[in-house]
Amino acid sequence: MIRRMFNISSKDAAISRARGAFIGLTVGDALGAPVEFMTRGEIRDKYGVLKDMVGGGWLRLKPGQVTDDTEMSLCIARAIAKAGGWSLTGIADNLAAWLRSKPIDVGDTCRRGIRNYMLRDVIETPPNEWDGGNGAAMRTLPVGLFTLGDQSLLERCTLQQAHITHNHALSDAASICIGRLLHLALTERSMQQMRREAEQMVAQFPTFCFDPYKGLATGYVVDTMQTVFHCFFRSRSFEGCVIETVNQGGDADTTGAIAGALAGAYYGEESIPARWLKKLDKKLVAETGELAEGLVRLSPLFKAQRL
Repeated sequence: MIRRMFNISSKDAAISRARGAFIGLTVGDALGAPVEFMTRGEIRDKYGVLKDMVGGGWLRLKPGQVTDDTEMSLCIARAIAKAGGWSLTGIADNLAAWLRSKPIDVGDTCRRGIRNYMLRDVIETPPNEWDGGNGAAMRTLPVGLFTLGDQSLLERCTLQQAHITHNHALSDAASICIGRLLHLALTERSMQQMRREAEQMVAQFPTFCFDPYKGLATGYVVDTMQTVFHCFFRSRSFEGCVIETVNQGGDADTTGAIAGALAGAYYGEESIPARWLKKLDKKLVAETGELAEGLVRLSPLFKAQRL
C-alpha cells in the first residue's frame, strides 16, 4: 500500500495525472485504431510516421473516433461512479448494455463473456487457456484510479472485472501490472521505479520479457505488453510514447490505449497535444476527465488523507 502523506500540491498533481491517464487512453485508442492490423511496413508506406488522427482503417472510422478500448473502460468507470464504490454487477450490466448497442468493434472473447452474463447470469467466466487476449488488460485504467493506495483492493477488483470475459493467468498478470504501474505514476514515482515493477512481472512470467523487443504487437496479451513496455520505457514525452506505440501496428488501438493511459498518468494531462484533443469528441474528453477525477477521489489514498 502507498502510505506517503499527500499535500495540496500532490493532490492536484494526482488529479491531473488521473485525468491525463483517462484522456490519454482515448487519445491512444483514436490514434491507433485506423492502423489496427497493419504492419509497421504498411504504416510506413502509407503515412511515413503516423502522427495525426486520420480516421479510416478497416473500421472506416472518423478522425478521433474511439473503439471498444475506450467504450469498455467507460462502462467500468460509470458503474463505479454511479455506485460511489465497487459494483461488479453494475459493471457487468453496463457491459451488457454496451454490447446490446451494437458497438463498432468488440473482440470475440469479450463478446462471449458478456453474452454469458446476459444469457446465463455468469459473472465469472471459467479459466480458459485460450483466453490470453488483451481485452481485460485494456480496460484496467478505471480500476487503477479507484483503488489508488491499496494494492490488495487493486488486485481483487482487477481480477473480478477481468474475469467477466478473460480468466487466464497471463491476462491476470498483465492487468494487475498495469494497475500497479498506474499507481506509481499517479503518485509521482520515477520511470526507474515503474520499470522495476514491470521487471518483477517479467521475473514471475518470463514470457513478458520486452528487452530485446521482439517486434510483435498482436492482440495476444504478451505481445501487447511487450510493445507497451518497449515504447513507454523508451519515451521522453506523452506524444513520443504514443506515436512510437501505434506505429508498431498490429492491435494498435489497444497498445495505443494502454500506452496512452500510462503516459498520461506519468506525464500529466497538460502533456497531451492539443491537436489530438481537438479531434476527439468534446463530450468524451469532458466525461473521461470528470470520471477520472471522481474515481481517484473515491480511492483509499484520497479517503485516508481526507483530500
